Amino acid sequence: MRTDFALVLTAALLLDTFWRNNGEHASKGPCQAGFSQSFYSVLISRDVLQGHGILKDTTVSSQKVKFDDCMGNEAVVFQSSDPIFSVRTDGSIFARGEGASLDEPVQFKLTASGPHTHVWVTVVQLALIDPPSPQQNENEVTKEEGKVAERKERKEAFQAPPPVIMFSRSGLNSSKGLRRQKRDWVIPPINVAENSRGPFPQMLVSIRSDQDQDISIRYSITGVGADQPPNEVFNIDPVLGKMFVTKPLDREHRSSYHLRAHAVDMNGNQVENPIDLYIFVIDMNDNRPEFKNQVYNGSVDEGSKPGTYVMHLSAFDADDNTTANGMVRYRILSQTPHSPIPNMFTINSETGDIVTVAPGLDREKVSQYTIIVQATDMEGNLNFGLSNTATAIITVTDINDNPPMLTSRTFSGEVPENRVDIVVANLTVIDADQPHSPNWNAIYRIISGDPSGHFTIRTDPVSNDGMVTVVKPVDFEMNRAFMLTVVVSNQAHLASGIQSSLQSTAGVTISVQDVNEPPYFPTNPKHIRFEEGVPAGTSLTTFSASDPDRLQMQQTIRYSKLNDPADWLSINRTNGQIVTTAMLDRESVYVKNNIYEATFLATDNGSPAASGTGTLQIYLIDINDNPPALIPKESQICERMNRNVNGVNITAADADTDPNAGPFVFELPNFPTSIRRNWTISRISGDYARLGLRYQVYLEPGVYEVPVIVSDSGNPPLSNRSVIKVKVCPCDENGDCTTLGAVAAAGLGTGAIISILICIIILLSMVLLFVVWIKRREKERQTKQLLIDPEDDVRDNILKYDEEGGGEEDQDYDLSQLQQPDSLEHIISKPPGVRRVDERPIIPESQYPIRPVVPHPGDIGDFIHEGLRAADNDPTAPPYDSLLVFDYEGSGSTAGSVSSLNSSSTGDQDYDYLNDWGPRFKKLADMYGGGDDD
Repeated sequence: MRTDFALVLTAALLLDTFWRNNGEHASKGPCQAGFSQSFYSVLISRDVLQGHGILKDTTVSSQKVKFDDCMGNEAVVFQSSDPIFSVRTDGSIFARGEGASLDEPVQFKLTASGPHTHVWVTVVQLALIDPPSPQQNENEVTKEEGKVAERKERKEAFQAPPPVIMFSRSGLNSSKGLRRQKRDWVIPPINVAENSRGPFPQMLVSIRSDQDQDISIRYSITGVGADQPPNEVFNIDPVLGKMFVTKPLDREHRSSYHLRAHAVDMNGNQVENPIDLYIFVIDMNDNRPEFKNQVYNGSVDEGSKPGTYVMHLSAFDADDNTTANGMVRYRILSQTPHSPIPNMFTINSETGDIVTVAPGLDREKVSQYTIIVQATDMEGNLNFGLSNTATAIITVTDINDNPPMLTSRTFSGEVPENRVDIVVANLTVIDADQPHSPNWNAIYRIISGDPSGHFTIRTDPVSNDGMVTVVKPVDFEMNRAFMLTVVVSNQAHLASGIQSSLQSTAGVTISVQDVNEPPYFPTNPKHIRFEEGVPAGTSLTTFSASDPDRLQMQQTIRYSKLNDPADWLSINRTNGQIVTTAMLDRESVYVKNNIYEATFLATDNGSPAASGTGTLQIYLIDINDNPPALIPKESQICERMNRNVNGVNITAADADTDPNAGPFVFELPNFPTSIRRNWTISRISGDYARLGLRYQVYLEPGVYEVPVIVSDSGNPPLSNRSVIKVKVCPCDENGDCTTLGAVAAAGLGTGAIISILICIIILLSMVLLFVVWIKRREKERQTKQLLIDPEDDVRDNILKYDEEGGGEEDQDYDLSQLQQPDSLEHIISKPPGVRRVDERPIIPESQYPIRPVVPHPGDIGDFIHEGLRAADNDPTAPPYDSLLVFDYEGSGSTAGSVSSLNSSSTGDQDYDYLNDWGPRFKKLADMYGGGDDD
């Protein structure tokens, strides 16, 4: 057991050294959140034991647990599964309880968590370097053996035979009573290199129980890789306890395995507690770095200082990044072009960041660089590492380091007076910066020479030229020329340290060209006020115009009428005096809101002639020149006063306005006298009155024309005699005219109404009779027979052969003798002899084509010929010279044949009565009644 413990301790020391080296390498690579190792084996000196235990809060070892969440480890908390030992935030291991002892190795799970959602887990094992003497426990190794194991070299450890893992003993001791259960030995992980070439199966470790000397034990393993998918990666010899790996392992597919070893007796009873086996796959450099993209794009401003960040490249290596196999280093292989120097950029070998190393970036000279970057693992060792390449395209972005410069110091142009939105001068500029960018786009400003704002300079978006444009009309009589000072700049500010050029400023001379300007009316529109009704020939005003061309020879202005809707005005051609040609009427349709508007034209005699327009607005003051008109023109009223409480409300309309309109006065005329005797008017308001029948006055239903005199309030007032047509009619209880009453009121008497109703009833009756006659005619047409002679009907030409019977004497016979017998035995049993011609022969009937029962009328000839052809070919038909049977009712008869009877009469019989039967029996009478001849 001591030898076994020494081997285990030696393996732990080697594993600790291996992980420590890997941790140092990992610290140099890119940050990856988590613990630096998945298993920590910490060896503790016995000096930390104070007497028989470790004091509280004592740091047990200088070795620390390394953890990095790549966020500064802020608010990171470690949680230990052991109640005695834990880890501080700095990674140091300490005892958080008094009297902690390490008589046996201690293993606990350590969890790291923080503000992020991810949780990391590792395993920490604590063990003393010099364990106690064997007298303390029979399963512990001696101090000297521990020191020997500590002094072993790594090479010897790896070349040593596979270690033997023993099941720890714990539980009850029957001889000494109940003993304290000791902690199980923590088995160090088993390391297996990936991609091993074998031979397989390859032995890894031997598992053994110290009870195998007394009883037969069978060993087994369980877990992923043994009895769980992927199955049979590991197996164990059930008798010897040797565990093997059966195939090459791939760390990139699975980096570790957790198995459990079991020991049972031959009856399957557990003899040892299961032990945990951790198998770690040792990484090999079998994956080369891979860039996410083959081409990366970056940019940097021109003129950037050395050390300016440009872009970042990263390559991923599937190998273990805590070892050199997965540690990638970068370097630049080439740069194109080499201007101004071949090494304008460098790359951080660990992070992949590309920065500038030299000044001189100028977009106007080199606008783009192409760099080939190589990524190599094994920390960049070109002899052992695997490499891959990618392309980085660096675009030099433009800055405003070139101010715009005008191509000339002076520019000139001409502009006609009174013109706007025309370009009078074109300013050209050059700029070396990137075209159509803010560093190239030019902005022009007029800094002097145009205080009134007649001009502006717009930039041509294509050529970047400045277009001097007139935005406010210029007057030759006021300014004959303009001297402008123009400065040009970029849309973006100049870069730091760049001064504007003297060529950014220029002078622009604009000459104003004189043109013949049209006359203008100083007051436009011109307002005047006049009363309507002004007679023709009245002078209203003088509407004159002025000529702005004061510096030229005095010009003559002539006036004319441009628009006069009502043709009420005229204008003097020389002085512009306006005179009426007709009476002005405020109520005309050409007057809007009491204003009449006319337009006049003033034309000079310049070359070419110019003209201007002026508008005259005449406000017409109303006078009382329109009498009021009665409203409404028609109405209706009940024939009795008690049925017409409200009467008819009347008002008036006046084309004039206040005070020449309402209030109105409504009166009934004195003549004819019946008007005032039957009607009355009562005032409701200034504009409304009520017309009604006088009390107890009854009028026949009809239409009455009632004259009413309406007067306005003008000075003097105007009156108008208007007539309102009132329909007097009988009313119902609601005061509404009835239908009969409305008709009567329309002027029709009772007789006329009755006549109209009778005509309507007669008309409806005629329509009904006509409909009935049409229906009957249609029904007769459907049921009526053909209107032809029955003897001429072709359908009667078909003869009927099934008529039997003669006179009355033939009606008394037994019909049963003519029926079809039930059997043909009496016919078959008849003796051979001559048959009657009227008896149907007994032979198989031939099959004939089925003839239609009712032939088509157009095929009568075909039907007859077909029947004839069928009769000629019928073998059962009798000869033509024999008697024909036209109505055959079956073969065989119970009455027998009368032709076979022999006459039994021997005496004379008188047949003279046959002569009395008519001509049809004359032949029989001659045959049998021939006594006279004898």
